[in-house]
Amino acid sequence: MLAGAQRSWGRIKALFDSTPAEAPRRTILPAPSGAIEVAGLACHVAGSRKPLISGIGFQLEPGAGLGVIGPSGAGKSTLIKAVLGIWPNVSGEVRLDGATHDQWNRAVLGRHFGYLPQGAVLLPGTIAQNISRFAEHPSSEAIMLAAQITGVHELAVSFENGYDTVVGPGGVQLSAGQAQRIALARAVFGMPAIVVLDEPYSNLDAEGEQALTQCIKALRAHGSTVIVVAHRASALNALDTVLCLREGRQAFYGPKDSVLRAMTQAVQNGSGDQPRIGGQDRQAGGGPRSGQGIRQAG
Repeated sequence: MLAGAQRSWGRIKALFDSTPAEAPRRTILPAPSGAIEVAGLACHVAGSRKPLISGIGFQLEPGAGLGVIGPSGAGKSTLIKAVLGIWPNVSGEVRLDGATHDQWNRAVLGRHFGYLPQGAVLLPGTIAQNISRFAEHPSSEAIMLAAQITGVHELAVSFENGYDTVVGPGGVQLSAGQAQRIALARAVFGMPAIVVLDEPYSNLDAEGEQALTQCIKALRAHGSTVIVVAHRASALNALDTVLCLREGRQAFYGPKDSVLRAMTQAVQNGSGDQPRIGGQDRQAGGGPRSGQGIRQAG
């Protein structure tokens, strides 16, 4: 065992000796504006020949609002993880302000992303700490702005210790809806350039849904690009563009009204498989880019 440990230590030492003490200094890009360009995007699982998603392409300008819809298993969550740079096995391109993910400093870029995953979890700490992402010296004004824009301020001050209320183990136990709303405030903290919300309307009551819709409108008015994964048609109210996925491929993409009208027409024609949105089955066709109309895929 001692001899084996000595050999292992020798290999580790050789590795560190051959590694530069400091990585080459990289040029820092300016803060992203929220422009997103996706071209020929495909995501794979190691060892599997069939991609989870493929052939995805769209463009969003700063302040755009995109709804990603489609049946369960269509690849919606995979798509947004690729846009955020979370999904590792990607072919094609995702560009933010014209630059690929590997051109950005990841620590810097993370501050310009807001992400609300499905089943969002709060960390043990205060409400203010969770909203501010446990920043060392967060601005109280930024915390308040995130809480007010998401309708969380009234919830926070309703507790005895307000924003300093501890949540999680040893603290206040929140309902799923309350935790979801605080996690939403965490996603919009700092008014990121790009905000991605995965099924944000789940666990929300009518008041919470209304607050979320107003939040999305406020983000877009600020210039943030907002992407929402949704099953409900009501989740598209504050958005202007829709991308429909079916079996991992792009089916419809374009202005919201044009996409929904084309999907309705496809249902009336009674052709093909039908993705689910808003509790109703509707078929997907295909389309190129937002603003260029909708045409049937194939």
